Amino acid sequence: MDFIPSLPTLLAFAAASLLLAITPGPDMTLWISRALSQGRAAAFQVSLGTNLGCLIHTFLVAFGVSALVTASPTAFFVLKTGGAAYLLYIAVQAVRYGSSLSVKRTAAPKASPMANILSGLSVNLLNPKVIIFFMTFLPQFVTASDPNLRTKLIVLGLILIAVSLPINIAVVLTADRLSGWLQARPSVMRSIDYVFAGVFSLFAVKIVLTQAR
Repeated sequence: MDFIPSLPTLLAFAAASLLLAITPGPDMTLWISRALSQGRAAAFQVSLGTNLGCLIHTFLVAFGVSALVTASPTAFFVLKTGGAAYLLYIAVQAVRYGSSLSVKRTAAPKASPMANILSGLSVNLLNPKVIIFFMTFLPQFVTASDPNLRTKLIVLGLILIAVSLPINIAVVLTADRLSGWLQARPSVMRSIDYVFAGVFSLFAVKIVLTQAR
């Protein structure tokens, strides 16, 4: 079972994934908006699309990062260090500008299930922040010299999706109450922003202090 990360790594990754899942962002905004305008079924279809996007990002990172490590562990470290700067940037953005959650009731024509799935998929795949996030987040839980690097990255990506799914479902099922509750409590939103910023700042420091191995 060498292809499975160690238990401490799995627990740390699951906890970080849970925190990420409950942090409002573009994907969550899209689910809630679709739930409010077209109902739960449409929102679940959009959620399926965003999770498919996460799966694709996982495989891109697994094969791309593992190939990069094979070619040059130093290049792998440069990638992670560059990621540290980006993580610090989004941490600062979260504190300066607040949560990206913004939901309003709108009347929209019904979309087909495939259109909803493609909507979620495109929002996820075409978001450069998501691309960079996967390239910087997943590698924090593996070692550059690990012969099972590629497989472990895939396992971690699947865990991230599995941890996120219950949150996806809960958000969709309580869309009306969730959006109203959060918007009525700006102090809660600011708390989420500071937690978000703190976690990613810690990841950035970890990258800087860890040498490629």
